[in-house]
Amino acid sequence: MMGLIIPALLALAVITLLFMTVRIVPQRQIYVVERLGKYRTSLEAGLHILMPFIDRVAYRHSLKEIVRDVPRQSCITKDNIEVSVDGVMYLQVVDAKAASYGVDDYVMASQQLAQTTLRSVIGKIDLDKTFEERGEINMEVVKAVDEAAQPWGVKVLRYEVADINLPASIKDAMEKQVRAERERRAVVAESEGDRQAAINRSEGDRQAAINRSEGEKQEMINISEGEKLKQINEAEGRARQIELLAQATATGLREVALAVKEDGGDEAVSLRIAEQYVSAFEKLAKESTTLLLPSNLSDVGGTVAGLQKILKKIDATAP
Repeated sequence: MMGLIIPALLALAVITLLFMTVRIVPQRQIYVVERLGKYRTSLEAGLHILMPFIDRVAYRHSLKEIVRDVPRQSCITKDNIEVSVDGVMYLQVVDAKAASYGVDDYVMASQQLAQTTLRSVIGKIDLDKTFEERGEINMEVVKAVDEAAQPWGVKVLRYEVADINLPASIKDAMEKQVRAERERRAVVAESEGDRQAAINRSEGDRQAAINRSEGEKQEMINISEGEKLKQINEAEGRARQIELLAQATATGLREVALAVKEDGGDEAVSLRIAEQYVSAFEKLAKESTTLLLPSNLSDVGGTVAGLQKILKKIDATAP
């Protein structure tokens, strides 16, 4: 029996010795090793050999981001309104030695510091700004806590305000204010719409009047141009008519003059003059009830002979 106990004790001692000597550090973790109570080294991920009974793993830290809730707390705004605020903070260990020996509990210390910083930041702004400037509040908290946590080997990555609770009376007042503001905006928007509609109508009427006046102007221009062309055409027609009549008259006179120069022309002219002379008196007799006759009406031949002399004289002087 004693022969079995001794080997078992030896095996147990060997296993214990191996457990104290060999250390396997998981990924994204770091172990802080002390030798005889004094910091010796920090072990990163992998297999490590320690001296049994002399070296020991004093602290284990995770290098992952650590998410911690910042407990709800009451804050007083600049305009003396009490609000209840809570948030979420993201941390990460960047120096295992400082995180082990710089502070007793870096997570608790960071949370407390975030709360005090948040109260200070909220106290500098009005109530309305607490909802509008959440980003600024988060940045201020991160900046203050990260600066204070550097000796602890901790990096503050982000801080987010999760919720802001207001007293019931303040909520009612804000709801009334929001409702009144919405009603005011609705009235303003409606009035702006009416004003814009009136402007658009007036602009439309003005443009329509301009278009009508332009149309009437163009129409008058077209009419005047048409009248002008009509008058020009009529004048050209009358001028052409006069020209053609003058040419016809000249041609007729030329033919008459040539006919007079021929044999028997004088007798024909005398006969024609006599006919026209008689026709003229006949026409006067038809158109008027009273007729004045010349004293020498019976001497038609003498009158014709006088006209013939005139024609001959004209003919003699002609070139």
